[in-house]
Amino acid sequence: VQLVESGGGLVQAGGSLRLSCAASGFTFDDYAIGWVRQAPGKEREGVSCISNDDGSTYYADSVKGRFTISSDENKNTVYLQMNNLKPEDTAVYYCAARRGTLVVSTSTPEAYYDYWGQGTQVTVSS
Repeated sequence: VQLVESGGGLVQAGGSLRLSCAASGFTFDDYAIGWVRQAPGKEREGVSCISNDDGSTYYADSVKGRFTISSDENKNTVYLQMNNLKPEDTAVYYCAARRGTLVVSTSTPEAYYDYWGQGTQVTVSS
């Protein structure tokens, strides 16, 4: 199983980035894919999740209306479009996969996901 993130970088507040998570080694449609972030000195936080079974989505309150998660089953890739970025969005963003249902929790994401990527840094300057 492999999850490879890309698309992180440095952006000014108010800007946008699109993260990608390329998945391989498992049946894509059987899994929910999520994005989890970890800011310096803080615990990991579930940001968003999409079910590749039924397309349902979940967003943390802190990103609702600004972030959009989507999935391309032809490419086995999940995207996170991040708009109107804020300095508090600065973190390492991880892609994670869970067999079965959507993860609808922000806290303790380690308890829900089976596989993790290596992470990509997102830095938002003020």
